[in-house]
Amino acid sequence: MTEVFTGSFTQQEPIPEEGIEAAVAVMRSGRLHRYNTAPGEIAETVLLEQEFAAQVGARYCLAVASGGYAMATALRAIGVKPGDKVLTNAFTLAPVPGAIAAVGAEPIFVGVTDQLVIDLDDLKAKANQADVLLLSHMRGHLVDMEALMALCDSAGITVIEDCAHTMGAAWKDVPSGTQGKVGCYSCQTYKHVNAGEGGLLVTDDAEVAARAVMLSGSYMMYEKHLAGPPKEAFEAIRFVTPNISGRMDNLRAAILRPQLRNLDAQRERWNGRYRAVEAGLRDTPGLTVIERPAEETIVGSSIQFLLKGWTASSVQDVLARCLKRGVELKWFGAAEPVGFTSRYDSWRYVDAPPMPASDAVLAGIMDMRVPLTLSLDECALIARIIKAEVGAIFQSA
Repeated sequence: MTEVFTGSFTQQEPIPEEGIEAAVAVMRSGRLHRYNTAPGEIAETVLLEQEFAAQVGARYCLAVASGGYAMATALRAIGVKPGDKVLTNAFTLAPVPGAIAAVGAEPIFVGVTDQLVIDLDDLKAKANQADVLLLSHMRGHLVDMEALMALCDSAGITVIEDCAHTMGAAWKDVPSGTQGKVGCYSCQTYKHVNAGEGGLLVTDDAEVAARAVMLSGSYMMYEKHLAGPPKEAFEAIRFVTPNISGRMDNLRAAILRPQLRNLDAQRERWNGRYRAVEAGLRDTPGLTVIERPAEETIVGSSIQFLLKGWTASSVQDVLARCLKRGVELKWFGAAEPVGFTSRYDSWRYVDAPPMPASDAVLAGIMDMRVPLTLSLDECALIARIIKAEVGAIFQSA
């Protein structure tokens, strides 16, 4: 009998009861705006910022409307201007080059390795083309951060980390987002905490933090940012930094706080599911499992594997046959964007030269969400289905 998966790859777990109760309390108060507080009250948004800063070991934290807004704000806060060039990953999602374009800058794409991380050799070769790197930890894969920071420091490149897929992850026990000048996180539904939309920005730089607070729309209420820099940091910039409002509200902050407190436990649950799928995919003819470095603490909310050297038609056969059995895979090698998947040459507002080595990697990248609503048995079933269909097509090729 042919096995079929009948579950969902997009169903999330419910918001924790503590978060629901906190959200209801905010709604009953009517004080959803972060600066609307009763005497003696600390806003949920402020508490979230303080708690997340402590959680990752950052000096300052700002809660904003989305991860994409956090990235654009970080770029503006470090001084990126229209016409500047910014290095970034060829393997990433549209909000990353979108954040660069939003500030009027120009992305310069850096290649991807078959470990799905930024190619440090290509980065070194392009280091003289820009003085900022918006580093995407795409799909949760961390490059050797010591090597990357050494390269960027020696070249005078400021690093902003896109941690949309690495909240709770670490390289050699250093939390993702704390090695560059700024770390940017997403709280969108399909990330590691769920507020529907939302973002967090962390930095140890007081001037960058002050600019970010002003950009986010603090008006002259920046002293209410208890996880922000001292008021002295605002003196030189408060009248010359534009308000580009993108604040988080207290309702979303209330939903997020208990989720962040439970992030370590959730990471272990994700990783158990990730390892179950990974184990089931091993030794599949024609399929390459991505080996994760021992130095990397992962959060396995999605899994990727490679179909190296496969033709486009064969990859499409895998997609169709797996989908027929209930397993929804995404492919980053298609010529046109599909859903959230895209390639560096999909974004036609960028004049990107061809990257043949990266094209060869992208042509084989398969991707699948691993939601916590999957059981371990379902993860094993999904792996069996993929293994069977990939193996069958590979053997017949």
